[in-house]
Amino acid sequence: MSKSSLTERYVHEVIRRLPAEQRGDIAEELRVTIADMVEARGAADSSTAEREVLVEMGDPVPLAARFADRPLALIGPELYPRYLRLMKLLLTTVLPLVVALFVALDVVDGKSLRQLVFTAAMVTVTAASQMIAWPTVAFAVAQRTRYRNATLVGGDTWAPEDLPDEVSDPHQTDRSGYFAFGSAMWSALLLGVIVWQHIAMPYRLHGADGSVRHMQVLEPSLWNGWIWPVVIGLGVLVALDLIRVAAGNWTPLRAGWYALGHVLFALPLAWILYQHMLFDPIVLDDFNGSLHTPDAFYTLTGAVILLSSGQQVFQRFRDARHP
Repeated sequence: MSKSSLTERYVHEVIRRLPAEQRGDIAEELRVTIADMVEARGAADSSTAEREVLVEMGDPVPLAARFADRPLALIGPELYPRYLRLMKLLLTTVLPLVVALFVALDVVDGKSLRQLVFTAAMVTVTAASQMIAWPTVAFAVAQRTRYRNATLVGGDTWAPEDLPDEVSDPHQTDRSGYFAFGSAMWSALLLGVIVWQHIAMPYRLHGADGSVRHMQVLEPSLWNGWIWPVVIGLGVLVALDLIRVAAGNWTPLRAGWYALGHVLFALPLAWILYQHMLFDPIVLDDFNGSLHTPDAFYTLTGAVILLSSGQQVFQRFRDARHP
């Protein structure tokens, strides 16, 4: 029986939602059961009989839940291993780096040991809660929407045509998933830096009288308008990339939302750069000294952002068409 046969595709859709130790026995049990039911029908056309048997057996998702002897969960067994791997990566690698960064900034500011401990504790609790909450929401959304499109197309009744065309190799590396995770981390980092510099005002402007003035790096007036679509766009991109990591694929709908996120992010940011409005001019003059930032820098940076966003959106739609 070929790997593209309805039976093999159906069996694969069931067992990939089960714990690894159960998959072999249940796969063999399903194949035997389906073969016996097809033979019992005695139909001249085995393909038609095979399809009728699978329709009778029903949607593989609830069938897998019954085999696992547990109800459908917030994050099902198919996505749960990915969820655990992501949690381990975030909490054992990303979280310590974030805490170390904030503590290092306090050290530079000359904070006391007590303040350093307080900062470490607060950042750990706050960052960890965010790292747990948002990916969990993304995986839960992916769990609920993973088969929604197929269900809507086929009506309320599941049909064998809803099965994937091919049985995927479980050992194949999901490179697109790694890229999506990296993209989510980059967007989250950029979003965090924008918000952090607004709150912490990290730039130190030394006056002639020896006074020190704390300032934002970005133009403060941006928070009255132009920066908000950039921030919202980055949030949308983070959420969609995490949903891609959870779901394992892009769909046209997700790609469309991803395009909207890039429109919100890239277009306002390119305009801000074109108008030379990104950095606080006082900070820029103090940092550059006698040097002058050429106009071409802003134009080229804006163009690169637009081209990069366009390329990423194109790639997402391409991945959605050829998962």
